[in-house]
Amino acid sequence: MSDNRQSLSDLAALASAPRPAAAPVAGETVAAAPVQAEPTPLRPQQLDKYGRAYATGRRKDAVARVWLKPGSGKIVINGRDQEIYFARPTLRLVINQPFGVAEREGQYDVICTVKGGGLSGQAGAVKHGIAQALTRFEPALRSPVKAAGFLTRDSRTVERKKYGRAKARRSFQFSKR
Repeated sequence: MSDNRQSLSDLAALASAPRPAAAPVAGETVAAAPVQAEPTPLRPQQLDKYGRAYATGRRKDAVARVWLKPGSGKIVINGRDQEIYFARPTLRLVINQPFGVAEREGQYDVICTVKGGGLSGQAGAVKHGIAQALTRFEPALRSPVKAAGFLTRDSRTVERKKYGRAKARRSFQFSKR
């Protein structure tokens, strides 16, 4: 009895071997194989007349306008350095996340104006704006930044207060007497 088992190297050799072309059926035309070109980015680069990429980021009630340009990695928010504006290290970590995912730490300068909300919401808005601006400056970075979830706007906001309630859902304290 012969051994019909094949090793993985035999199967790999079969997979890489060229396959014979099927004969065309009568009356069918044979089309040439499509030529594969280099993959082009889906979107064009979007820059202003100063060579900067602009984007708007939003989180809670905060809105950030972000300009991104090649530089030494300096981040200026509302005219102040990031260490002064965002004193908490966790907030500085949040706004630098898109650069870490794209492996572009220290390669871009960011100028940003942010309004509304608190510091945490403003940091989230700046992060969203930086991620959007990065994809406009380098469209090839869109897939890793999108996979990390930085292009999606976090739309959670504070629920409004309803009449007949103490807050949005909290009832007034019950009094038996």
